Amino acid sequence: MSETDPVRPARNSGIAALVLAAGASQRMGSPKQLLRLGEKTLLEHVLDAVRGANVDEIVLVLGADAAEIQGTVSTGGLVVVMNESYQQGMGSSLRRGLAAVNAKAEGVLVILADQPFVRTATLNSLIEYHRSHNTQIIIPMYKGFRGNPVLVDRSVFPELMKLQGEIGCRAIFGSHTENIQKVPVDDPGILQDMDTLADFRSMAALLDLQEEARATLSANAEIEERPVPSTSTETPELVIVGRDALAAALVRFARVLGFTITLVDPFLTLAEQPEADRILHRLDFCLLPENDHRYIVVASRGQFDEEALEQALVYDHRYITLVAGKARREELIQILMKRGFGEAALDRLRAPAGLEIGAETPEEIALSIMAEVVAVRHNSTTETRRHGEKRNQK
Repeated sequence: MSETDPVRPARNSGIAALVLAAGASQRMGSPKQLLRLGEKTLLEHVLDAVRGANVDEIVLVLGADAAEIQGTVSTGGLVVVMNESYQQGMGSSLRRGLAAVNAKAEGVLVILADQPFVRTATLNSLIEYHRSHNTQIIIPMYKGFRGNPVLVDRSVFPELMKLQGEIGCRAIFGSHTENIQKVPVDDPGILQDMDTLADFRSMAALLDLQEEARATLSANAEIEERPVPSTSTETPELVIVGRDALAAALVRFARVLGFTITLVDPFLTLAEQPEADRILHRLDFCLLPENDHRYIVVASRGQFDEEALEQALVYDHRYITLVAGKARREELIQILMKRGFGEAALDRLRAPAGLEIGAETPEEIALSIMAEVVAVRHNSTTETRRHGEKRNQK
């Protein structure tokens, strides 16, 4: 760290940047803030983007490995605060950071230290939107998928100060439905964070062709699919929103059971998912071909739940389930009701997902979900046949 780093002049935007970098990186084995992507550390990439943005001040929250980070990364011109309680989770870092933000700040950009590809232009677009709209929370969207960072108005600071544990700003979104604005941005970096070494390796590979790769991601076809025989239009289709071990298990079960498989993800490719028939790169179910036998599983673990359910509930799909607990289901129902969905539509949402078999592992949960899908499928087929028989008798 250089003692001669210039103090960055204020930009008079009324917005502060709050960079959360206090985590212990337990899954990495070493501070992920200091992992090197090219010639810079992960944290330096993030700070470079923030320093170029139209923010009045930058507050950096450190905790685990703070001395090592400060000895490696230049913090000149930043307000550095220590979160001695970093082990209590992100809520504690939010509280420490907000307490250090200038009292005149009209809002704050909450920025995660493990998103090195977020563009300065994206930060500025959120700031500009706050300037021109009376909105409490602004969320960036890439191809229909919500990402980070988020911009929060000062009016919601008191709620953020009450957050506890490993939860971030998302915890207050449900109570501000009318005052949340989702802003489309052409920046896949808002969805790219690093939780595992596999994520880091993917980022390192992406950095080698960073601009070209970003352009490719932005230009990807909205939908990628293998040739599907015309006779398969009545084949049941499983649509999976998510990409974790549960999603992978669902793909395997669905393949064995003869379903067409559609995965919804902005970055996956068919080459990476040889058992899938289709990848939907934009969270827009209008792009899918017509199918009266479509079954939807939202398994995005909170990341895209709300948007995916909005898409699913617009259409009369045979089966819509959410992989979440009852509390999350009730929270989402309240949000969706405020978005105009009625009780009849929301009654179609099944959560917790799957039949009750005491499932614990991803494979067991996938089995319980597919068992429920099969049951719904056969019940629906039986009802359709009954209606047909009644019509024929008239």
